[in-house]
Amino acid sequence: MSAPRSTGTWPDPPGGYGPAWGGPALGPSPPPPPRPAARLVTAFANPAQAALTFLLAALLAWAGWSVWGWAVTHAVWHADAAACDAPGGQGACWGVVPEKLRAMLFGRYPPAQQWRAGAATAVLLALVGLSAWPRCWRAALLVPLWLLGLLLALALLGGGVAGLPAVPTRDWGGLPLTLLLTIAGLIAAFPLAVLLALARRSPWPAARTLSRLYVELVRGVPLISVLFMASFLLPLLLPASWQADVLLRVFVALALFVAAYLSEVIRGGLQAVPQGQLAAARALGLSRWQQQRLVVLPQALRAVLPSIVNVAIGVLKDTSLVTVVSLYDLTGALQLALGGDPVWRPYYLEGYLFVALLYWAMCFGLSRYGRWMERHWR
Repeated sequence: MSAPRSTGTWPDPPGGYGPAWGGPALGPSPPPPPRPAARLVTAFANPAQAALTFLLAALLAWAGWSVWGWAVTHAVWHADAAACDAPGGQGACWGVVPEKLRAMLFGRYPPAQQWRAGAATAVLLALVGLSAWPRCWRAALLVPLWLLGLLLALALLGGGVAGLPAVPTRDWGGLPLTLLLTIAGLIAAFPLAVLLALARRSPWPAARTLSRLYVELVRGVPLISVLFMASFLLPLLLPASWQADVLLRVFVALALFVAAYLSEVIRGGLQAVPQGQLAAARALGLSRWQQQRLVVLPQALRAVLPSIVNVAIGVLKDTSLVTVVSLYDLTGALQLALGGDPVWRPYYLEGYLFVALLYWAMCFGLSRYGRWMERHWR
């Protein structure tokens, strides 16, 4: 009997690459999701389920028709407060959006200089867009691009250069402030989170203890308390000559807070890397730093990419808490825009729906890009 012909590749081991082969434990494959036809059959499997299905469908149809009538059919789309206040008006007053759009987007920023806030917003969004483009995934390109872009955005918002009037940080607000805190906070938190995650797995007891204390301390305190301490308590403890701008203190507090949560996400990814990978890296003669940078960290970050995207979305939404320390982000700018205007004050609901739409668009974009990266790196 002749030997089987060699194909030039090693066959897969029985049962897949489990722990004995340096890979993760492989459980049974999950069942495929039910098809739409199977769901429909299940919904009408018996008279009780059929009745419940018809009842839920009727409730959804009634709610959808009512919302459509309020939001579209009977809505006022132009900035006409008299039409919105007309007797018998049963629709939404979307005219508040174009009437208060600049105030909602830029907060207390001086109206004559709001073009600068718009330009800074465009710069930040362009940086995010370029960073999401695979052709730009080179450190030699992204690092100077981000440094120049952030400096340009800060120069546009703060002024005092190139003949631009200076605008204090207390007047920054709206969408530019939300984007700036989110992007800068994540950029500053990520390296610290990686160091904390590596320290939690370090062979040195002092590094493990300090990182554990830091993570547990920060995670046990609400973000709003951290912002209060950074804004009101810290200035009381420092000399007057050491006082920092409130926006800088909030930024540092946000970055330190996010780093604690992000470090646990990265630590989970580090634990998911098989020990066989480290053994192979040591066999190649790589140093400890090269093992982490070239072998362990890429696999760990790829494994926890959905969780990292989830943290980024949470940071984007948590920036709304800075309103409690008198920094008016996108949510706080809406309160400023409508709170002092008795004509448009009754239409908070429409304003909050518009702001919610902006948040949803940004969060949905992050989510879809994260899904794309998962497929790209699979």
